[in-house]
Amino acid sequence: MSYELRQATEADLDGARGVMLDTFYREFSYGYQPQWHADAIDPRAAYLAPPRHALFVAVLGDEVVATTGVRAQAPKSPPHPEWIARRYPPETTAQLFRVYVRPEHRRFGLARSLVHLATEFVAATPGYERLYLHTDARVPGVDKFWGSLAVEILDARDGDPDHFQTIHYEIPLS
Repeated sequence: MSYELRQATEADLDGARGVMLDTFYREFSYGYQPQWHADAIDPRAAYLAPPRHALFVAVLGDEVVATTGVRAQAPKSPPHPEWIARRYPPETTAQLFRVYVRPEHRRFGLARSLVHLATEFVAATPGYERLYLHTDARVPGVDKFWGSLAVEILDARDGDPDHFQTIHYEIPLS
């Protein structure tokens, strides 16, 4: 299979939205949550319009099969610890979002490659000093994947299967 990995254009937005929404409903089983997922409904406003934001996609033929987003958005407290919010100020922090790959396209290195493109974008964008992300460790393999690309900052898992099992990471920019 020959995938094209690139920064998204207007033509990719419907496909990217589909990848995101399918992930919320099929992978995470909690569906669309407006307080967390507004970027999926309007990816143009979230990723294409702001100059320091970007959306990266993997495309096979004319189908978007994977996404990774970057936004100039720091973690908020609450729900995250206050010291995390202080460590990652909004003026200098890029946050990674929506690193999603359709199940039938996994194990081809798409997520890793898109994260690499996003990291290059952040490193080349004036004003950014850090690339932050958090993830839910209940997703199979996520801790191993992020552990190979990023530095763990805080493992906030509490063991309750009904709570998000959050791990915070930073991706080195150099």
